[in-house]
Amino acid sequence: MYQPKKPVTTSEEVQAILGEKFESQEKKAIDHIDDVCRAWIERSPFVTIATVNLKGQVDVAPKGDPEGFVKILDEKTLAIPDRLGNHRGDTFHNIIENPRVGLMFVIPMRNEVVRVSGSGQIVQDDDILEMMVVNGKKPNMTLLVHVEEAMYHCGKSMIRSKMWQPEEWASIEGLPSYAHAVKTHADMPEPLEHYEAMMKYNDEERLY
Repeated sequence: MYQPKKPVTTSEEVQAILGEKFESQEKKAIDHIDDVCRAWIERSPFVTIATVNLKGQVDVAPKGDPEGFVKILDEKTLAIPDRLGNHRGDTFHNIIENPRVGLMFVIPMRNEVVRVSGSGQIVQDDDILEMMVVNGKKPNMTLLVHVEEAMYHCGKSMIRSKMWQPEEWASIEGLPSYAHAVKTHADMPEPLEHYEAMMKYNDEERLY
């Protein structure tokens, strides 16, 4: 394991490296979903969910659906549907142990993101599930996020990554497929073609 030569170990050191805080950045965090954040969340088709269990193990899970899939129940509560997936449920198991949760909402072609943090709760309330029907199918459960902080985050990371500039994207030639990764990491016995067909079926037939 790599051993760092110049570790930074205190918050004071971190702030000295970063420089003086900007007043606008200190004050921009709010404790609810206002009309500005609502407009973004209702247009976002993609959110990442960060959770951590009692052992300190962190998970960041992606969630995507048509825009507006994250429902704003009120200014302090968001609801995120759980669609068909890999049955691991890392997010949900973590929340059972530790309800702390962080969200990052992304909109294609916009460089900024919106961040939300608070506490999570897993529910199966029928009225909420009915709001989330896609292709005639309800999610099995919903993650409620009780909002404690919300903020817009500047677009420098997206700009530097050239995320929305296809002409600048690196080639994907030679990248392992998901099926290849699953077979390799899980040491599964069937031939690769079996898993390629399985992933194709999942992508085409198990979205909802």
